[in-house]
Amino acid sequence: MALGIQWTYRTAVIAIIMVALLPLQVRSQSAGLGAAGELVDPDRLRVCADPSNMPFSDKSGEGFEDKLAAMVAAGTGRSSVAYTWFPSVTGFVRNTLNANRCDIIMGYAQGDELVQNTNAYYRSAYVLLYRKDGDLAGVDTLSDPRLADKRIGVVLGTPPSANMAAANLMRKAKVYPLVVDTRVAPSMAEVMIRDIAAGVIDAAAVWGPMAGHYARKSPVELALVPLTREKGGSRMSYRITMGVRPSDQEWKRTLNTFIRDNQEDINALLLSYGVPLLNEQGEMITE
Repeated sequence: MALGIQWTYRTAVIAIIMVALLPLQVRSQSAGLGAAGELVDPDRLRVCADPSNMPFSDKSGEGFEDKLAAMVAAGTGRSSVAYTWFPSVTGFVRNTLNANRCDIIMGYAQGDELVQNTNAYYRSAYVLLYRKDGDLAGVDTLSDPRLADKRIGVVLGTPPSANMAAANLMRKAKVYPLVVDTRVAPSMAEVMIRDIAAGVIDAAAVWGPMAGHYARKSPVELALVPLTREKGGSRMSYRITMGVRPSDQEWKRTLNTFIRDNQEDINALLLSYGVPLLNEQGEMITE
């Protein structure tokens, strides 16, 4: 999932991985200084990303953030994309972007103070997933009475869990772990969708980009409903940006120009991965 969202599925410290953390000293760029003394490589797009975090990034290059990185490189005059791979755990920014090992994090929630955000290039939301051929057709809020006797899957500590608690849905909920190392285990979004198909749960509240990607692989047809009609409770929708260093003002402006000039192509890429995109009115973007 896009980094900077504190409730992502892999945000806790994994002690074994943390033993291998890189030195904290800042390394200078061999390619020289970028605009106005910024430490941005002018020749390569240097990206820091999780090596196993589909549909966002993956060492195979199959994530949509990997595809977007290639677009950014071409659009900003870089000859290639160079990756530093690092798991999405506490210390990610400190040991990657802030250690000058990269110049951009492709997906970062707007407003996180660890990075400087570009303009948002998409907005998405948590969604409710359930079988299209079931009895939940039309349910679009967690307070709907039809959910009262249903078993709903939710990842521990994510925003929907607070709204589910307020609606008294947690007593029957199936709670999935927050910390999952997807290098050795499947994503919880993938597991929840399998559980819907198998009848283990009736519905699931999942971060939209993950839900959209894995729902396409489901053996049963699923309804995917953005939770944009919630009355009160936790925030369900988020704007996603690119993250850069606070000192890299010219680089941020360059990326903002890229986003503005290529928004239609960015939307097309995201939609091809099943990402539920929202406009500023909370309505679905379909093309």
